[in-house]
Amino acid sequence: MISKNKIKYIRSLALKKNRDSDRVFVAEGRKLVADLLPHFAPLYLAATDEWVAANPGLSRYFPADMDIVTDDELQRASLQQSPQGVLAIFRQQTDETPLVEVTARELCLMLDDVQNPGNLGTIVRLADWFGIRHIYCSPGTADIYGPKTVQATMGSLARVRVHYCDLSEALRSLPSSAAVPVYGTFLDAPSLYDSPLSQHGIIVMGNEGNGISPSVAQYVTRRLFIPPYPEGRETAESLNVAIATAVICAEFRRPDSNPTQK
Repeated sequence: MISKNKIKYIRSLALKKNRDSDRVFVAEGRKLVADLLPHFAPLYLAATDEWVAANPGLSRYFPADMDIVTDDELQRASLQQSPQGVLAIFRQQTDETPLVEVTARELCLMLDDVQNPGNLGTIVRLADWFGIRHIYCSPGTADIYGPKTVQATMGSLARVRVHYCDLSEALRSLPSSAAVPVYGTFLDAPSLYDSPLSQHGIIVMGNEGNGISPSVAQYVTRRLFIPPYPEGRETAESLNVAIATAVICAEFRRPDSNPTQK
């Protein structure tokens, strides 16, 4: 049974200030919690008998503070409309990898004020799918540890590291553009499909309404545009940022998209 104090504390973690104060976050759902347990330190777990029985191999990760609960008890504590058998409080990641250490050897994403939690969570899933291990976010980007964002990652948060920093400062610290290409999406840029692409560097994605900010855009060295089809046809004004990220990442990972990738 979950005590009233625990329920009050769990529900308080819907607020960022409370999560940041204790450096924790809440995750819910059978697959999500199972994916996160090997990668994040669990501080508390509330689960049904059915979930515990279905996950015997995960018992080594269970924290000392654990409650076996009914579905009704879980509903009272949950931050979701339809809880799915388990709720956990995890400690946030504290390791920070400087941008300069990543970009020389691999591809990473940079998000400039992407504010929708669902978009951020989806982009984390996309990064996981396309083998991108690091995402660097501006302070104005949605909180990766917000309940909606965590749920939207569908467990990919276990494999993708999300860092928050001053993007302009981080880009200014990089070596020359020849060594670290910085890609960005713009409406007046050359077509993505006609542009040389690299297997290392940075892909910058901008805010849902305003795109990439001028302070970050000044460091973009390779501009890209996702053209509509067919050319010249009246179409939507723009793509959702998560969808645009998917299109771009897929092109970067296509083996025959450009000779420079081979």
